[in-house]
Amino acid sequence: MANYKRTDRINEEIRKNLSDIIRELKDPRIPMMTSIVSVEVSKDLRYAKAYVSVMGDDETKKNAILGLKSASGYIRREIGERVLIRALPEFTFVLDTSIEHGAHINELIHSVMRDVPSNENENSKNTD
Repeated sequence: MANYKRTDRINEEIRKNLSDIIRELKDPRIPMMTSIVSVEVSKDLRYAKAYVSVMGDDETKKNAILGLKSASGYIRREIGERVLIRALPEFTFVLDTSIEHGAHINELIHSVMRDVPSNENENSKNTD
């Protein structure tokens, strides 16, 4: 259990620092609306999978992941300077679409709610 909490703390610390580093990158392929949703570091701390959310079209998302991959060496060095861990993880960047999926579901719910008459309207029609 203690090891699980340690891994969670490391994941969160790397996520925070990775978010800061990405904002500092000057690569035009990485838009300002790029955020790190979560990070999963392997138990041996050698590998880290960063889930990235990018607002934009498919081409923008693809370019953002390519930009992050090309900056992975710099990112790894910066993480080494900012986070005190015994091994520097090798990063893999994965496009996370959960935020967009949630927004789409929310949009669908709102469109259905607009199409369905409210109970108050139906009740007033039945009593008249």
